[in-house]
Amino acid sequence: MSKSIKQLTKIKICGMTNQADVDLAVSLNVDALGFILAKSPRKISLEKAEELTAQLPPFISRIAVVVNPDKNQLEKIISSRIFTDIQFHGSENPELFNDIPLRTIKAISISDESDLAEIPKYKDWADYLLFDTKIGDKTGGTGKSFDWSLLDQISLTKNYILAGGLGPDNIEEALNRLNPAAVDLNSRLEISPGNKDPELMKEAVNLIKTHNKRN
Repeated sequence: MSKSIKQLTKIKICGMTNQADVDLAVSLNVDALGFILAKSPRKISLEKAEELTAQLPPFISRIAVVVNPDKNQLEKIISSRIFTDIQFHGSENPELFNDIPLRTIKAISISDESDLAEIPKYKDWADYLLFDTKIGDKTGGTGKSFDWSLLDQISLTKNYILAGGLGPDNIEEALNRLNPAAVDLNSRLEISPGNKDPELMKEAVNLIKTHNKRN
């Protein structure tokens, strides 16, 4: 994978469930917030997502996270006019993305080299790919990182998002090795599922912004 062109890494904080965490993320000038509408300890309702996003300033992306949504759920998400993006974590038909009027993100969950076979299925359909960690049947929110060297085996022509167990203790290494367009932070910033640790949030964001200034 080519890493010759340096870029400023965008910051997404996912699994938002309460106003205090949303307000802190806004004050830290993150680029995107993720709201999980699928089965998860961090799942919230569409109504709660509307409440949490009601006072967001312009230009912060609002991302709905789903797993194999049916047509009815997708229609509700789109018609709510809450979100700028939909992030898919299931085994969705790639052609589905053609009919989505929002930006689309396809998560590829990785445990070993065999999971890289999913990339060609989606790379020409989704607006962005996101690489996350797969442990057993868990395809996100594991708090663990996958083997980043696996990404050296692929060649991507579009920007991608890195997820999977990212926090203050490893974010600099991730940025130096991979130069992703964006990072997705979640469970490694938490006190408990859905409740972020303010100090970990601040530390992680500051490390990313410092890295961006150096590059």
